[in-house]
Amino acid sequence: MGQNQKNTQEPDMNQLRKVRREKLAELQQNGRDPFQITKFNQTHHSLEVKDLYEAHEAEILKDHQQPNVEGMDEEQAKEALKNDYEERRSIMDASPIHVAIAGRMMFKRVMGKASFCNIQDLQGNIQVYVARDAIGTDAYADFKKSDIGDIFGLEGFAFRTRTGEISIHAEKMTLLSKSLQMLPEKFHGLTDTDTRYRQRYVDLIMNADSKDTFIKRSKILAAIRKYLSGEGFMEVETPMLVANAGGAAARPFETHFNALNEDLKLRISLELYLKRLIVGGLEKVYEIGRVFRNEGLDTRHNPEFTLMELYQAYTDYHGMMDLTENMYRFVAQEVLGTTQIVYKGIPMDLGKPFERITMVDAVKKYAGVDWNEVETLEQARKLAKEHNVEFEERHKKGDILNLFFEEFVEEHLLQPTFVMDHPVEISPLTKKKPENPEYVERFEFFMNGWEMANAYSELNDPIDQRERFKAQEELLAQGDDEANTTDEDFMNALEIGMPPTGGIGFGIDRMCMLLTGAEAIRDVLLFPTMKSIDK
Repeated sequence: MGQNQKNTQEPDMNQLRKVRREKLAELQQNGRDPFQITKFNQTHHSLEVKDLYEAHEAEILKDHQQPNVEGMDEEQAKEALKNDYEERRSIMDASPIHVAIAGRMMFKRVMGKASFCNIQDLQGNIQVYVARDAIGTDAYADFKKSDIGDIFGLEGFAFRTRTGEISIHAEKMTLLSKSLQMLPEKFHGLTDTDTRYRQRYVDLIMNADSKDTFIKRSKILAAIRKYLSGEGFMEVETPMLVANAGGAAARPFETHFNALNEDLKLRISLELYLKRLIVGGLEKVYEIGRVFRNEGLDTRHNPEFTLMELYQAYTDYHGMMDLTENMYRFVAQEVLGTTQIVYKGIPMDLGKPFERITMVDAVKKYAGVDWNEVETLEQARKLAKEHNVEFEERHKKGDILNLFFEEFVEEHLLQPTFVMDHPVEISPLTKKKPENPEYVERFEFFMNGWEMANAYSELNDPIDQRERFKAQEELLAQGDDEANTTDEDFMNALEIGMPPTGGIGFGIDRMCMLLTGAEAIRDVLLFPTMKSIDK
């Protein structure tokens, strides 16, 4: 856009905003300040009005005979249909459905003494017929001066227009809020993604798909809670500000608590506090909460995101697999009405049993490397070089196996898949497999090539746990700023005694992406993290 064109457009927008403020001032001077109104008694939403009218119409007109226009010329047929409409309208008007709805005006067409507008509310849109004789001369004059974006409450009765559209005949219009800012131009909508994320309130007004995504997200969370409640789980809350941010490999955000003059961190995981509750005898607990990781932004990562972790005493990672499979199936059926989902053209079937494969078998299947034959670190490094897998000097044999998995396997895991039995080096909080202590009882759940969940047979041996914390602190000393430090209070809890326990962490945002078809994590976060605009 040229500078001259930009300069000629900006004053126009300023002038339009000025006109809106002048309209507000006039209303206020005449004692009709919309901002003085404190409430409006909604009786229905738009979709409810349409459903109610259709059911009422079917009942009232069930014996009504449609005119037979066969054999009539065009004029006769038109006249017969017009008379039929007026007859049906007369029958319906004798038994009106009175409603009161409220919402934002998105369209207006003034035609002398009568006008049409479109009101948008939580459920959608509905057309409103506004006549001067019905609402009064003063109210009609105010309505004619109203602007797109103004919020109205209206009372009236439902009817069907000649074109078949269920509408509301307004009997009273009340301006509830004056919009002083322009909405985006109707036909192009709000398509700029940066603006959509920064001004989510405008995005929700202009884009029905965006609103539907967040309504579905709320339903997904409700369905998860419903399922877990039915399984006897208890929802709890644990601290976000912690002295020791453990339970995951991530760099934390740091802050300072003035009252105690102590440095604190924002949690990166929910794990260590929830396990304390298992120690305390609460056998099935879960938390859905925000966690914070001081890392990059991309289509699947946001520095604050929603994690769900749950822990169940007296079960193991196989129990967590069963729970995950059943919960995903339940949530999809509850929210979408089907266990068949399609994401970016890829069909995924949550109704079939989920595949279960070990990490070693997965690497053999997709990379052609039999890790069972790898006995030493030198052999692992040699294989990595042969397959162009980059590794660091500090990486051990199990780390290199995981690098092979990330390089060759993940992208192929489109259907629901549990990848089991990870190397001990990358699993500091997990029980070793008794028959093969180089590996642990852990799985990661994949769909669409994404890690959707991470689960363990939880480590409950305090001596083993201390050794693993010690190994993590050595990594920290070597410069790994994502390594854990020893949490002494957690160690004390383990020494009190924790029963055998299965635990799992779910990425809620990715689950919402798959079930809503959203392409980026920002599309399922109402207010994603954005770089500040330089004023």
